[in-house]
Amino acid sequence: MTTASDAGGGRSYGQILKSTLVIGGSSAIGVVLAVVRNKLIAAMLGPEGIGLIGLYTAMLDIASAVAGLGIQASGVRRVAELAEAGDRARIAQCNAVLNRLSLLLAFAGALVLASLALPVARFTFGDGRNAVGVALLALALFLRLIGGGMTALIQGMRDIAGLARINVLGALLGTAITLPLIYRLGAAGIVPSLIGSAAAILLVTWWRSRGMRLPSSSVPAVGFADESGTLLRLGLVFMASGVLTFGAAYAIRIIVLHAQGAAAMGLYQAAWAIGGLYGGFILQAMGTDFYPRLAGIAGNDREVNRLVNEQIRVSILLAGPGVVATLAFASPVMHLFYTAEFTAGTDLLRWICLGMMLRIISWPMGFIIIAKSAQALFFWTEVAAATVHVGLAWLLVGPFGVAGAGAAFLGLYVWHTGLVCIVVGRLSGFRCSGDNLRLCAIFLAASSAVLAAGWTLPEWGATAAGVTILLSCGLYSLKVLAGLVPPESVPVRIRGLLARLA
Repeated sequence: MTTASDAGGGRSYGQILKSTLVIGGSSAIGVVLAVVRNKLIAAMLGPEGIGLIGLYTAMLDIASAVAGLGIQASGVRRVAELAEAGDRARIAQCNAVLNRLSLLLAFAGALVLASLALPVARFTFGDGRNAVGVALLALALFLRLIGGGMTALIQGMRDIAGLARINVLGALLGTAITLPLIYRLGAAGIVPSLIGSAAAILLVTWWRSRGMRLPSSSVPAVGFADESGTLLRLGLVFMASGVLTFGAAYAIRIIVLHAQGAAAMGLYQAAWAIGGLYGGFILQAMGTDFYPRLAGIAGNDREVNRLVNEQIRVSILLAGPGVVATLAFASPVMHLFYTAEFTAGTDLLRWICLGMMLRIISWPMGFIIIAKSAQALFFWTEVAAATVHVGLAWLLVGPFGVAGAGAAFLGLYVWHTGLVCIVVGRLSGFRCSGDNLRLCAIFLAASSAVLAAGWTLPEWGATAAGVTILLSCGLYSLKVLAGLVPPESVPVRIRGLLARLA
């Protein structure tokens, strides 16, 4: 007999799977485009060019985090709260404030970055030769910040299909803009391509936000000040988190650049991009659907803990086989996405993949801190994480080369996962379920076994072991996922396959 609780759990798992698979479907198109784009750019620019793209992107990320003051993230939370209450008039008012505030911050941020172009270029590259590129990056910053307010509305309203369309169209337009510019201008086309991609995403986001059909809203000066204050109070904590996260990524690239050279930095950028591809869509789905749902029930610890355990379970089952596959075929994957030169980053990619597995486990728990608006706690956990990450990279890159940066990422999430478990246990009484602990043990053991096989066995033996472990993990994940949702929602062919394997 199916209880109401069971039925509710099935619906909840179904919602998590639906949102993740919608985002995943759009990400799959992005992956295909990334293969084409990265392959061609790597052939045109080599590892040094890929590393330069990574540095400019890291600069843009930090500038966006500082200039944006966290209002996109706080806007998502605010819109999600109002959507939960069904107050469309207040949503329209909040959206108007978000758009005005985003425009003001975009102007201010672009002006400051352009004025600081020379010192930023000297700090990053050691001289002022790239100052013009940094100054032009201010335009990409301007476009990105304007789009941030629109994205907050779409995400807060949990328009999953809309975000998926933005992903697909943004990736298509970005690729169409980037490749001709790099081909024509070489490395000088990197910053113009970032500007063009930001413009494409802004255009698509604006188009989608226009379809939200909110009532018209005029916001008086007092209302603008009040709503802005609400957004900025929480936003400043998100800003600090973003600065720490992106600042750590920027610092690690500089550590690799100064210790190992531009080519090694290119390997790091390539491995980082691949390592985040498969897990990235799951993390994006968490921010798109899971976080707004969690924010809406933040006052109910029991429901919060149930939802987080469900999200962890689905995330592991979806991401685990992908991480195992990347570990098993790290070398050919690097060759496929880039060129033969990049296979030197195989070990680096493996370390990053192991860290991604832990990241996927820890992120749902971390959202409890954000949903409960525990700003000080959130800030200090982010400070600690950035310190550990950069400190480990500084210690490991020198003696172990660029692979040390990957080991630092794994070390960060070994430490961070334990810390977050303790913090959220005290904050909401969260405990990881027994089923989730078993899943963690299974996939971490499988990942470690594939990694060990790649280091100790000849190539044919490592490949055979990797394929065997991957098939076992994939079928196991499929079986468990099928059991989480109502039988009628599982495709007939999958039901037949599982019946034959039972």
